[in-house]
Amino acid sequence: MMQPDLIPALDPNPLPAPYWVFKLLLVVTFFLHIVAMNFMLGGAVLALVSKWRSGDRENGNRVFFDVARKLPSLLPATITLGIAPLLFVQVLYGQFFYTSSIIIAWPWFLVLVFLTLAYYGFYLASFQSGQHAGKAGGVMLSSVILIFLIGFVYSNNLTLSQSPSRWGGKYFADPAGWNLNLSEPTLIPRFLHFMVAAVAVGGLFLIFVALANWKRDREYARRVLQFGGKAFMYATIAQLVVGVVFLVSLPRDMRMLYMGDNSLATILLLVGVAGGIGAIFLMSDALRKENVRVAAFYVPGIIGVVILSMSVMRDILRDAYLKPYFHPEQFVVKTQWSVFPLFLVLFLAGVILWLVMLKRYGLFSGTKAADTLPSAGSQAAKRS
Repeated sequence: MMQPDLIPALDPNPLPAPYWVFKLLLVVTFFLHIVAMNFMLGGAVLALVSKWRSGDRENGNRVFFDVARKLPSLLPATITLGIAPLLFVQVLYGQFFYTSSIIIAWPWFLVLVFLTLAYYGFYLASFQSGQHAGKAGGVMLSSVILIFLIGFVYSNNLTLSQSPSRWGGKYFADPAGWNLNLSEPTLIPRFLHFMVAAVAVGGLFLIFVALANWKRDREYARRVLQFGGKAFMYATIAQLVVGVVFLVSLPRDMRMLYMGDNSLATILLLVGVAGGIGAIFLMSDALRKENVRVAAFYVPGIIGVVILSMSVMRDILRDAYLKPYFHPEQFVVKTQWSVFPLFLVLFLAGVILWLVMLKRYGLFSGTKAADTLPSAGSQAAKRS
């Protein structure tokens, strides 16, 4: 058990709103962040697969550039929507999160470096065309690897923040801050749980691209529908397997939360599993009938419920890990009623504005083949 004096004292500043409000906002904003992140990372991974898979290279390249031109918008959306849940974590769990961040100080600092380089890489890949189009795949792959590294560091930090009993050993092993939480048995399954899910939701992103092209270029839209739908199904099947491994890797008392000890956690697990399986069968039927509307509306709706359920399950698990150390009743609450309603209004307005911007910008729209593929002349010039 961690010695109490090794855990920083609770911030004496009162919460400006009730504790449950911050918990609700933490889950909601994390849900929005993870959807944007899945579109960004999953879309980039599938764009690379499309470009490099054997078969129809022309349409594969078109899908690649279709997605590549959207990534410079999806990455900042991921960052912006990720700031809020990170702040709410700091408000509620700051004494744990700040400590783990200090213990892994240098990997945590490198997140900013990796993120900047990945951002430039996505922009560079989106600008490649003509005789430089062949370099775009390698540039995007570099950015994807950097995003994977960022996710891995986040998994290290958040798992360590939930395990105060490990702090002393890790800090004194390397006070300089070159630490990771590699001894945590749930680290790799947890990391893969997020990464595989991103590929599945990236498949849904391609479904939206297919829907946007359905009327003006039916043949291309059909290919994107089949590719995105199959990627979603295969990744979701893999996600179910990874989810079981993640569940088994948890300590027994944590695992039993989802096996009946906690009614809400158990129900949410069943919702997640049933939703994932149901979405696979619904997508399979939509692909067989080439029903793009079912694939683009009903399946994402189900997966949205699944992601929200998983977000709540994640929060329940964190509180279970921190139960010996974290006591919400100790928070002093002094609600700032003059500011709180304004915050809620601005928050909702910001989300609505973001959705309007997506529609106006045409994030899910397609581009013409002539705009994405290098011309025959440029290819000939490159060969010469």
